[in-house]
Amino acid sequence: MSAPTSAPALAARHVTSSGTRVYTLTVPAFPHFAANVFLVVRGDAARPEYTALVDTGGSHEASTAALEAGLEAIRSEYGEAVAWDTLSRVVITHPHPDHVAGLPFVRSRTDAPIAAHEWAVPTMQNPAGDPVKRQADMEDHILWLGLTGGGTEAEYAERLRRRAHNTMLSEAVEVQTVLHDGDVLDDVFTVIHTPGHEGSQVCLRVDDLLLSADHLLPRNSPPLMPERFQRGAGLGHYLKSLDRIEELEGVSVALGGHDGPMQNWKGRIQNLRERYDDKLRAVLDAAAGPITIHDLTHALHPRLRAVQAILLLDQTAALTEYLVARGDLVETRREDGAALFVRAAQP
Repeated sequence: MSAPTSAPALAARHVTSSGTRVYTLTVPAFPHFAANVFLVVRGDAARPEYTALVDTGGSHEASTAALEAGLEAIRSEYGEAVAWDTLSRVVITHPHPDHVAGLPFVRSRTDAPIAAHEWAVPTMQNPAGDPVKRQADMEDHILWLGLTGGGTEAEYAERLRRRAHNTMLSEAVEVQTVLHDGDVLDDVFTVIHTPGHEGSQVCLRVDDLLLSADHLLPRNSPPLMPERFQRGAGLGHYLKSLDRIEELEGVSVALGGHDGPMQNWKGRIQNLRERYDDKLRAVLDAAAGPITIHDLTHALHPRLRAVQAILLLDQTAALTEYLVARGDLVETRREDGAALFVRAAQP
């Protein structure tokens, strides 16, 4: 995903078949990592009848400043009379920090009601959750991954323990509208639940335009983790969600949570399927004998950089879990409790 430079002088603009304007604001959600925030506007530019902010970017000052600058660009360059105090709605596609962490800042600027999928509500309204359970779940996950030794195993285990302490939001934010698959929100957004990358993620259709969040991106396949660690996560859910999106008719462009627009979005779906087929074959090739997910990750990525390690460990776990469910891998346990995986015998 692309790195940001500065707040855009001019927000990218798409106009749907009904005349709804959708503006893309690219903000530095994290240092060196950009995310898209969308402003959706209906009605006369001088007096819009409806405005919605979709996602909020990060919480740090560079991200919130870019969000403010983007809104100002929409006012000055396009003549849209949009302001925090006239915002109609805030929608969160999924509670990952590059999409939701800026929500407390947005809430300080507007009282517009917040909408999110039902599975996202507990995370947003109680970000800390149950810290004891979270840590216990992580210890079980660390064992399953085979992180029981020294070296990189110990390093990754410690990084995952630290991740268990992280929260998606710095403070609780109330969700006024709970979304479900198939809902039509404010007569503007058709809600499509697309679990996989994150269990509660939704895509939003506006006329002939699709806001595809992190489910469908133009340059990257989204990070995945196994379903055993998060409800609705995993490759099985992701591929089924791709099928659902592909069935949509009359969508001319998809706008993802990162990078630029996708006119050939169905072609992008096919490309993603092919990439996952290649990845699954590579896992099967590497699992000729019993192997842990840690060792699989290093076999698949011999030049693994430390900064990539945890995301690729998550991805390998998701691929492996999917192959076990499909019957192509067999899971056993080592004496210390770590999971081992091996290709299933061919009939």
